Amino acid sequence: MKTHTDYLYLNTKNKKEIVNITGEVAEIVGKSGVKEGFVHVSAMHITAAIFINDEEPGIKRDFLEWAEKLAPFNPNYHHHQTGESNGDAHLKSILFHHEVTIPITKGKLDFGPWQQVFYGEFDGQRKKRVVVKVLGE
Repeated sequence: MKTHTDYLYLNTKNKKEIVNITGEVAEIVGKSGVKEGFVHVSAMHITAAIFINDEEPGIKRDFLEWAEKLAPFNPNYHHHQTGESNGDAHLKSILFHHEVTIPITKGKLDFGPWQQVFYGEFDGQRKKRVVVKVLGE
């Protein structure tokens, strides 16, 4: 079995943003040489997320608006008593999950129609890291 680990570094323009990272993940899979296996993609920050969905601007706006309704900024979060101000970002990341595992078939990401992999940032504008681990033959 082969293994390959690489990292993506992101620094979003906006505090809250959804970034398509499919191309970068596919490139890492290609570099790994794995033809049959899996790639695991995980946000290494507790205010970020990794998820799979459609590359369509309207749905990305819907995601951000939905997350804001479910976990709006609130100065009264208990987390803010520690001196932090990003309690809502922690809650938003839970809504989307922090990792995905994608099958690799014939050296390519094996997605269904329209599927892409996204990085969701909820406390951005600073350098963040994503681990991409490829396993297989």
